[in-house]
Amino acid sequence: MKRSVAITQKVLSRLGTRWLPFADAVTEELPLDRLLRLSLFQVSVGMAIVLLNGTLNRVMVLELDQPAWLVSVMVSLPLLFAPARALIGFRSDHHRSALGWRRVPYLWLGSIAQFGGLAIMPFALLVLWDPAMGPAWVGPAAAALAFLLVGAGLHTTQTAGLALATDLANEENRPRVVALLYVMLLVGMIGSSFVFSFLLADFSPVRLIQVIQGAAAVTVVLNVVALWKQEARDPSRNRGIERPPFREAWRRLCQQGRATRLLLAVALGSAGFSMQDILLEPYGGEVLGLSVSATTGLTAIFALGMLGAFAFASRQLSRGADPVRLAAYGALVGIFAFAAVIFAAPLGSADLFRFGTFAIGLGGGLFAVGTLTAAMRLGEDGQAGLALGAWGAVQATATGLAVAAGGALRDTVGHLAASGALGEALVGPATGYGAVYHLEIAVLFAALVIIGPLVRGPEDEVVRQPAFYLAEFPE
Repeated sequence: MKRSVAITQKVLSRLGTRWLPFADAVTEELPLDRLLRLSLFQVSVGMAIVLLNGTLNRVMVLELDQPAWLVSVMVSLPLLFAPARALIGFRSDHHRSALGWRRVPYLWLGSIAQFGGLAIMPFALLVLWDPAMGPAWVGPAAAALAFLLVGAGLHTTQTAGLALATDLANEENRPRVVALLYVMLLVGMIGSSFVFSFLLADFSPVRLIQVIQGAAAVTVVLNVVALWKQEARDPSRNRGIERPPFREAWRRLCQQGRATRLLLAVALGSAGFSMQDILLEPYGGEVLGLSVSATTGLTAIFALGMLGAFAFASRQLSRGADPVRLAAYGALVGIFAFAAVIFAAPLGSADLFRFGTFAIGLGGGLFAVGTLTAAMRLGEDGQAGLALGAWGAVQATATGLAVAAGGALRDTVGHLAASGALGEALVGPATGYGAVYHLEIAVLFAALVIIGPLVRGPEDEVVRQPAFYLAEFPE
């Protein structure tokens, strides 16, 4: 056994960082096992997102026969906590603990909130299933509380976890570490979706409750393993340091001159890429006649686009590329991606639609990586939590509002088109979807206008950026 382990280690060491994903993010202070443990909190966040936005969304509408508007409100409740991410990050920057921790208390509180929401959810579903078990208002109220707690927990956990990763990594490796964390979020979402699909293949109310209870337990286990011995205790942080008012810290961040414009660009870009989140699969089925299996595969195509964005960004940032320019490239790719999706309908081309889906993931990934890297550069002088929290708050809030607006716009325009109010040429089902995709193109153009002045010119000093490595793939 020992010999096989030694051989494996020898082979891996020969492969080096050019072939092993994220091996170049490892340092003596942050070894690989510690880095992978830290990334587990993103897996729990991805699992919660899939459970709320996918599994429970569908079950409550179809199996529980709840009104779609009520379910939409519940799914959007976690967004109420998204704007607080900036405040959470700020408070974790200056938290005073008897044990000398800053990030760990917030990671723990977020984990408990996630667990609490998932623990309440089965009882809420039981009442929704059989209203005779209690007053009519108890089921919806309990479900709303569960959704809100899970949302508050995942936003708190993610903000504090990203800030902790920023603290642990040195300046050179920091973007690579954060890149790993976001890839693990994607892995958590894809992996949990497959697991939930397998466990719920033989659906029953009892099986669903068991899955939710299991997810609650797994969440606590993953997050405890992730934060275990990650942050050193330093009671000296509590001596002679007063926490500045949040308003003053925010003003200091905005005085850098780039923060306000960057956050506005993040809002526009996130909205531009997110309006289609709940529309791509229905578009493929209703307009192009794709099967359920074919539309389900769009998630994998989209994920491949995002992973491609990380790989491309790693090379460009390692060669000194401007992260803001990289984000602008992402918005530009998104414009062409949505144009491809629009033209897929009149051409009847499923392949063009799949290409557009891949390009949406590619452009969205480039935009997210570029703006996140730029936001990390704003978080100097002990403001990492505030800067990352502000980026997360703007991104999550804009995404949620855009998803809601996209669905409403599709329904409104689609109803007008079906009634003939827009003319005979626009009576088809593609009209409602096309209105959303055209609006997304316009919003991404606006994001390009906002982000343009932030792009580094050729006369500026070229600084080699730490790379967002998946791995430094061989030439």
